[in-house]
Amino acid sequence: MVLASHPDPAAPTLSHFSLSGKTALVTGGSRGIGLQVVTGLLEAGASVAFTYSSTAKDELDSTIATLSRSNPDRTVKAYKCDVADRVSVFEATTQAARDLGGLDIVVANAGIGAHYAAEDYPEEEVRKMLDVNFNGVFWTAQAAASVMKGTKTRGSIIFTASVSALLVNIPQKQAAYNAAKAGVAHLAKSLAVEWVDFARVNCVSPVSVWAS
Repeated sequence: MVLASHPDPAAPTLSHFSLSGKTALVTGGSRGIGLQVVTGLLEAGASVAFTYSSTAKDELDSTIATLSRSNPDRTVKAYKCDVADRVSVFEATTQAARDLGGLDIVVANAGIGAHYAAEDYPEEEVRKMLDVNFNGVFWTAQAAASVMKGTKTRGSIIFTASVSALLVNIPQKQAAYNAAKAGVAHLAKSLAVEWVDFARVNCVSPVSVWAS
């Protein structure tokens, strides 16, 4: 097992969290939680690429301009990607790695939400929920592994699950969402063990954050 260590344990605390010189990819990074993750990674010193699926061009251009203006010495890239499509995920990840010179960090954040009574949940909506919220995370993790495995530095893969992976929300009815996010949480545990030699795999479970 590979254990990480800081090159200078006596250095100031903030330096332990510096991402200077690192590169990152965030799926679903154009708004909401994803945009805040992108912003935080840039502020910590990383160059960052992110994916989007339906963000309008003018909004996307404005977001990139704002991020670039605030972080002039870092690279900011954006790629259109459908995380439910494995080929699309691999293409975006490969391009991001090429443009940034590798990927140290990949955040599988893209997700959707929907509320239906379980007994009436439309089949196509269940499949869509699982395709985006679970399969999309799996495809992103696989794409990250394809870039990170065999490199000299150990990568970091982070999943955005949900508090709904651990509890049942009231009053909203979202059984498919909850189940998909529970799958994401356990997938993180499984990959953390399976991929220990080349990557750390972690999962965060935030509460609801509404994006415009």
